[in-house]
Amino acid sequence: MTMTPTTNAREFERARHAMPGGVNSPVRAFGSVGTTPRFYVSAKGPRVTDVEGREYVDLVGSWGPAILGHAHPAVVEAVREAATHGLGFGASTPGETALAEHVEARIVRDGVRPVEKLRLVSTGTEATMTAIRLARGATGRDLIVKFAGHYHGHSDGLLAEAGSGVATLAMPGSAGVPAPIAAQTLVIAYNDLDAVREVFAVHGADIAAVIVEAAPANMGIVPPRHGFNAALADIAHSHGALLIVDEVLTGFRVGPAGWYGEDPVPFAADLLTFGKVIGGGLPLAALGGSTDIMNLLAPLGPVYQAGTLSGNPVAVAAGRATLENLDAAAYARIERASTAIADAASAALRAEGVTHVLQRSGSLFSFQFAAEAPYDYDTVKAQEGFRYPPFFRAMLEHGVSLPPSVFEAWFVSASHDDGAVSQILEALPHAARAAAAAVDPAA
Repeated sequence: MTMTPTTNAREFERARHAMPGGVNSPVRAFGSVGTTPRFYVSAKGPRVTDVEGREYVDLVGSWGPAILGHAHPAVVEAVREAATHGLGFGASTPGETALAEHVEARIVRDGVRPVEKLRLVSTGTEATMTAIRLARGATGRDLIVKFAGHYHGHSDGLLAEAGSGVATLAMPGSAGVPAPIAAQTLVIAYNDLDAVREVFAVHGADIAAVIVEAAPANMGIVPPRHGFNAALADIAHSHGALLIVDEVLTGFRVGPAGWYGEDPVPFAADLLTFGKVIGGGLPLAALGGSTDIMNLLAPLGPVYQAGTLSGNPVAVAAGRATLENLDAAAYARIERASTAIADAASAALRAEGVTHVLQRSGSLFSFQFAAEAPYDYDTVKAQEGFRYPPFFRAMLEHGVSLPPSVFEAWFVSASHDDGAVSQILEALPHAARAAAAAVDPAA
């Protein structure tokens, strides 16, 4: 295909005339990093190419799904084969069952399989929204507990901000969210079990569920404190509430069974949500849990959920091919590359005297410009975030595409070979110098 010569700036200007902010998801506008967003036209392995023909080593990976690398041959072939039989039927297909069976068998720890049945949807937002509806249907209660800084999609009840006290009903976190809906969510500080106990002491009889990122990756990487998830499950269950574990980002990325299989202390999850990797780059997500809870969904039970594109055969084919090729060797390659990149980035920042902390959850990692490791949203926000935009821009100038926000994880794929890693390592000293020279605009 022959393309008309253009530039990223020209494409962004054109996009702003056609779409709000010129994007279909806010972070793509590059607003927090102070430069023009890149418009990509192709990707292969660990690299992406923009409209100007410039190639970058990619550490976004479509925000996680490209775990095998972009356009992995097995995934592309699976999609091509599925598409030749039709793009969708609005009816059941054998592929849906095969993917559900694969996921159910994969999520296991010490012989325990928390996912006995799976419901496929199209987005992570749908998955968490449905899990909350299901928890309310199962318990007959209305309130949900979530943690500040955790992102579970953009449904109304989850775009809530913390109130003035630990047990205060939340306020809307976005225009267009009615206050009574936000008030059904209790937002408390992460990694604080005393806050969890207090909110249950006040509202326990009305709480349907606690929802938590298994290992948070939407405020940078902030690992759960040792035993936090297990204690969370115990507290919720002692009050008759459920625990919803959001593995949209960590599921199948940090290990074959997600964070459920990696947490140093085993924990009991009632519902788990998945996205990103499960679709291999196409719109697909899921929620799963015990047979008793999942059978409350229509058509068997009273909790309604539906979706014309749920279980789309092309998306299912991409997800199956991704998971089937995500074996021990692939995880080992990801771990080696992520360790090399993370350690080199930390060394480059240290060499320039930049105060920072490297935080990891499996192969997911990020940097916070702080002297001590952040443990909740308030401590994350207290970092010297102004150092990230120049760091980001320097990496981009040297051919490396990072997540365009300090509050995001870095995503490494199994295709990040020695050449890709070397290019990243060569760019890091330039970026570290830019971070060191950054000046706080608020000072």
